[in-house]
Amino acid sequence: MVADYRADSAGWRVERGVYVEAEWDPRDPAGEMAFIESLRKKDGFPTVAIAQAWLDRDDCPAVLEAHAARAFVRGVRHKPRPGQMGDARWRSGYARLAPLGLHFELQAPWRQLDEAARLAAAFPGTPIVLNHAGLPLDQELDQWKDAMRILAARPNVTVKISGLGNVARKREVILGTIERFGVTRVMFASNFPVDGLRSRFPEIFSSFDEITRGLGDTERRALFHDNAVRIYRMPP
Repeated sequence: MVADYRADSAGWRVERGVYVEAEWDPRDPAGEMAFIESLRKKDGFPTVAIAQAWLDRDDCPAVLEAHAARAFVRGVRHKPRPGQMGDARWRSGYARLAPLGLHFELQAPWRQLDEAARLAAAFPGTPIVLNHAGLPLDQELDQWKDAMRILAARPNVTVKISGLGNVARKREVILGTIERFGVTRVMFASNFPVDGLRSRFPEIFSSFDEITRGLGDTERRALFHDNAVRIYRMPP
């Protein structure tokens, strides 16, 4: 709940927040957003939300229209199977996002980022936010770097750095992501409460803080605040 998040993040000035769908009920994706709407009315938080949608289902048009009707919903997340981003039926659902003012939140490992790059090229008007920095693994960082370089060539793709609990080489991942995408296309995220299974909120953000101390104040503000406000179109 919001009070739990506030307790977890105590000591850090959290001005705005993005709720990302939690696979609440495959049969009722609109119900999750109704619940978030009730929290927003009660607590004024989270600021905006990412909803759940399956782009290849028969009910996709109705689900997307219901999400877009809620002023605080900014996009949808779908975790595509390998090869699915090239499927015609899936892409027909994806094509509905931009006209509704929704972006795509992508959670996929680096092995699927070549597919994501082709998707981004085919739909340049649809922004993509890559979750968890492409799910890197320490033993596969060379391949991950190559995949991220290919995806970074698509200007409509941005990246959230989060979910690095299993990564020992965090500095390499964080600075490598910033190097490939540039400061204006990267942002930090807590992934709480899920990442609370491995780290405390202050530990995660202290790590982000320490690793980026070589950057300027404007660049750091972009990573910790300004990019998220812009990309998720949050009100001032």
